[in-house]
Amino acid sequence: MTHISSPFRDVNYIEFVHLLRPRQWVKNAFVVAPLFFTPALVSPLSVLQVAAGVLCFCALSSAVYILNDYLDRESDRLHETKRHRPLAAGAVPPTAALGLMGALTITAHAAAFALNLGFGLIAASYFALNLAYSCGLKRVSILDVLIIALGFVLRVYAGGALIGVSPTVWIIVCTGLLALFLALAKRRDDVAKGMGGDHRASLCGYSLQFLDTAVAIVLGALVVSYIIYTTDVANRDRFGTDQLFLTTPFVIAAVLRYLQVTIVEERSGSPTEIVLTDRFLIVAALGWVASFGWLIYL
Repeated sequence: MTHISSPFRDVNYIEFVHLLRPRQWVKNAFVVAPLFFTPALVSPLSVLQVAAGVLCFCALSSAVYILNDYLDRESDRLHETKRHRPLAAGAVPPTAALGLMGALTITAHAAAFALNLGFGLIAASYFALNLAYSCGLKRVSILDVLIIALGFVLRVYAGGALIGVSPTVWIIVCTGLLALFLALAKRRDDVAKGMGGDHRASLCGYSLQFLDTAVAIVLGALVVSYIIYTTDVANRDRFGTDQLFLTTPFVIAAVLRYLQVTIVEERSGSPTEIVLTDRFLIVAALGWVASFGWLIYL
């Protein structure tokens, strides 16, 4: 009898979970932003719709991570931490990883269009953008970090499409600037650790001086934009309060802490890990959510 080999034989399936990078799913919380900022539309149905939308983006982002790991598996073996990723370490067969990626992509797109046509189109655009990023655009300096920031903006627009609202310009601006800051900080960590074009081609176009200047510009714009957002007359009328500026200290505290992590501690290589483990950032984030929620919901 002929035995057919399977790419799944002798595979530790926990490695498949690692391949999905579930800790990165926290980024998809941006899909919830439009609902959070629209108290009048909060209902059991809208919450379920947005939750389903978050799951779609979790599946799509995991599919993108698998593709990235597949394409970068050789260069990842040269990285001090990325060499432990399932594909770089040889813990998951490439064919099995691509099969999982295909299943996630098809399922997520089908679910996204079933939820809402507008949401489905934005989700498809997000995937196409990341596909282009993984296949070549990530090698272009500046463009690489701008694409990462755009991915977060698309998440916000997707959340708005689910509940039938258009996110305000200030939410889009603040989201884009925040994501751009995190991406620049990540590039700074790579440069500070002496990584070059052999690991990531776009690093050839960066230096510590350039990145420090770019971070300062983006952070200044972010803080000013947020202050304008909290004092804007239209937003005060929309939320029924003129006290939104009271949430600003939490934003400034979080920004300064992340800047400290980036420049002083030089460990901004994994934004998700920092956000999920740094106590100062967690307290600042919870303080912002609690204070903003108190002002617009009560």
